[in-house]
Amino acid sequence: MKNTKINGCMLFRDISETELNKLLECIKPTVKFYKKGEIILSEGDYINTIGVVVSGAVQIIREDFYGNRSILAEIGVNGTFAETFPFVKVERLPVSVAAETNCEIMFIDHIAITTGCAEACGFHSKMIENLLHIIAKKNLELSEKIQHMSERNTRDKLLSYLFTQAKEAGSRDFSIPFDRQELADYLCVERSAMSNELSKLRREGIIECKKNNFKILRKQV
Repeated sequence: MKNTKINGCMLFRDISETELNKLLECIKPTVKFYKKGEIILSEGDYINTIGVVVSGAVQIIREDFYGNRSILAEIGVNGTFAETFPFVKVERLPVSVAAETNCEIMFIDHIAITTGCAEACGFHSKMIENLLHIIAKKNLELSEKIQHMSERNTRDKLLSYLFTQAKEAGSRDFSIPFDRQELADYLCVERSAMSNELSKLRREGIIECKKNNFKILRKQV
C-alpha cells in the first residue's frame, strides 16, 4: 500500500511522508479488501483494532431485536472507525460495519498506537493526539444526530438534518451520503413517512431534491 493513499487521513495529520514510513514500520498495520455488501465487523465480535478506510466507504449499522436497521454513520476515504471500543475494553462489539462499496481497509492494533516505539518518536505522539481529536469530533457528530432524532416528528427530524447539512456545506445546494432508505435508517423513521414529508416539502416550496442532491429554497414558516 502506498502511503499517498492515507496522507489525507486525520489519524496521520501533520506527519510527513518520511515520518509516516517509519510510523507504519512501527505499528505494522494489516490491509484487507472487501466487496460491496460484505460484513467487515459483526455485532458481537471481539475487537482490538482501529479501522482506516483507504478506499471506498463503509457504514456503521445497528440492528434491534426485531432486525430493524439503523445507520449510525457512513465513513468514506481516509475516515476511521471503531476508535473507541478497543480502549474501553468492550467484550462484544455493539455495532456492525459493512462495506458500502468495494473497499480497502487498514487495521491498526490499538496497543501499537498507545505503547509508542522504543525511540519515543514525536510523530507517534502526534498520532495519539490526532486519535483523541477524531474521537472528540465523533462525539460532537453523535450529539448532532441525537439532536435530529429528538425532534417531535418525521418532518422536523428531516428538516433538522437537511438544514445542518446545508450549514456544513456552506451552501443551499448540497449532497448527502445516503439514498432514501439509508436516510430513513439514519433518522430512525419509516421510509414511506419520510418520502411523504419530502413530497410535502417540495410542494410547499421549502426544498428541491433529486436523488441525494438537495437545495434549500426557504425556511419553514
